Amino acid sequence: MSWKKLLIPLASVPVILLLAYGFRTDPKAIPSPLVQKAAPEFRLKSFDGGEVALADLKGKPVVLNFWASWCYPACYEEAPLLEATWKKYQGRGLMMVGVDIQDKDANAREFLQRFGFTFPNAPDPGSKVSIDYGVYGVPETFFIDRHGRIA
Repeated sequence: MSWKKLLIPLASVPVILLLAYGFRTDPKAIPSPLVQKAAPEFRLKSFDGGEVALADLKGKPVVLNFWASWCYPACYEEAPLLEATWKKYQGRGLMMVGVDIQDKDANAREFLQRFGFTFPNAPDPGSKVSIDYGVYGVPETFFIDRHGRIA
């Protein structure tokens, strides 16, 4: 038997092992390398015409949620929970910020209206904030403690 006939089966073994590992891994269990580090600063123009900046929220715990209108069903399932959490805890000092990524403005606004979001939300033009936070899929949520560290 020639080595050329063995090349394809031998080369496919690492690929099969890698795929098996990937399918076994729960993507929700992948820890962020940012945990316990300072949250990356951002300043975005919000959908309501205002501005939302992490620097303005110092001293308060912040829930930072990355979402998109095309993220179905996950973003649609968590949206009511996010709004309910905001309504329940905003009076206790909790801040919540939504960051819409890679979306069309009209679709994002329709999503916000559909779920009645009353907490600040802003698009992320150029995906700069998403990249800074290492977001590789939506939805993704970060909790930033009152000291500005990702918990």
